[in-house]
Amino acid sequence: MTADSSISAPGTEYAATASEAYRAALAVIESVEPRIADATRKELADQRDSLKLIASENYASPAVLLTMGTWFSDKYAEGTVGHRFYAACQNVDTVESLAAEHARELFGAPYAYAQPHSGIDANLVAFWAILATRIEAPGLAELGAKHVNDLSEQDWEKLRNKLGNQRLLGMSLDTGGHLTHGFRPNISGKMFHQRSYGTDAQTGLIDYDAVAAAAREFKPLILVAGYSAYPRRVNFAKMREIADEVGATLLVDMAHFAGLVAGKVFTGDEDPVPHAHVTTTTTHKSLRGPRGGLVLATEEYAPAVDKGCPMVLGGPLSHVMAAKAVALAEARQPAFREYAQAVADNAQSLAEGFTKRGANLVTGGTDNHLVLLDVTSFGLTGRQAESALLDAGVVTNRNAVPADPNGAWYTSGIRFGTPALTTRGFGAAEFDKVAELVVDVLSNTQAEGSSKAKYTIADGVADRVHAASAEILAANPLYPGLTL
Repeated sequence: MTADSSISAPGTEYAATASEAYRAALAVIESVEPRIADATRKELADQRDSLKLIASENYASPAVLLTMGTWFSDKYAEGTVGHRFYAACQNVDTVESLAAEHARELFGAPYAYAQPHSGIDANLVAFWAILATRIEAPGLAELGAKHVNDLSEQDWEKLRNKLGNQRLLGMSLDTGGHLTHGFRPNISGKMFHQRSYGTDAQTGLIDYDAVAAAAREFKPLILVAGYSAYPRRVNFAKMREIADEVGATLLVDMAHFAGLVAGKVFTGDEDPVPHAHVTTTTTHKSLRGPRGGLVLATEEYAPAVDKGCPMVLGGPLSHVMAAKAVALAEARQPAFREYAQAVADNAQSLAEGFTKRGANLVTGGTDNHLVLLDVTSFGLTGRQAESALLDAGVVTNRNAVPADPNGAWYTSGIRFGTPALTTRGFGAAEFDKVAELVVDVLSNTQAEGSSKAKYTIADGVADRVHAASAEILAANPLYPGLTL
């Protein structure tokens, strides 16, 4: 990976400017609440000193981070560009327009909505935009009304019940789906009658014929594609064919792999945007932006998505939309394509490093940005493995594997992602070393009795791994030249 591909390698002048800005900001914060300033400094130190392998985390550039700390935070701007419920929003209009423009150009989408505060907000906007387009609008037309406020109490109750009685088909949690895809603990599961499609029991891969059969039987209004822990690519052209056959709207949640779409690692049938009716994403994972969400849509769904505030969202976070615009502008640079390809290449290197050391990977490998390791071969639960790795300075998260015997809390897997360390400049050799260190920790960790949470690490292992990781982290510094 070239130095220009990494946001963590600005020129000397840029680093000095960023250092000055952060020192000044922390001095202001410290004058009011010194404990917050101290925690902020410690967080940077902790992130610099640990191997961050959580697939949903990354490192935003100083430009993105600084953009969030402005007076745009003070402005209410409910509504959308040119149609606000508050006065004096001309500068917010500029910010939101630029964020949407960069998103449209980056992803080749007809329409982009930059207001969602998070991934769940983006999905809620998408769900309700689909309901508004597919259920509410035809219902109003049938009743000869232009607006829901024009309906009688009786007619409104009929329409409201119809809105709340729709079906959604998405990927099961244990095979890589996400809680926001219609599962009962999440509000999406309380909105829809939901069923799941899984993966082939032998290969762990999506069986498109089985998805089609499930869709024909269930007849969902919405077919959801996308994942948070599926280590393979998806054929979105096939998913669109399935959706069209049963009259469903195809919603793709690309929150995890949006950076690979933006960086043109995923193209053709593997690029969801040309195939989905609505595409949602976060901006803070592989896109390396601020914490937030986006919705992309066809012209058919754009008018309903544009009413996300106040339909679902509260006042837009204008300072975060500004940071989204900056991050999306960064992602449109040629260096981002190099970065995205490196993320995918590094995931392959990490998977190969695990495999040659005898570790068991779900689906046998990866062709995206994440690797899912089944830790039962080490005699551990996911929770024990996660905790032991953290003791050694390796930051991961436990994750369910298909048909997980330990359930969603303790789990049997660990999910690894390569976006963050790729941002730091890690390449194939470094990720092979990471695999070595992870296997070293897990091979020297034992479960305590029948507990799914307690464990013991052999003496000296955590210190040994800390020392080895410190060496490769020092060679690939986070925000080099930035001093507080």
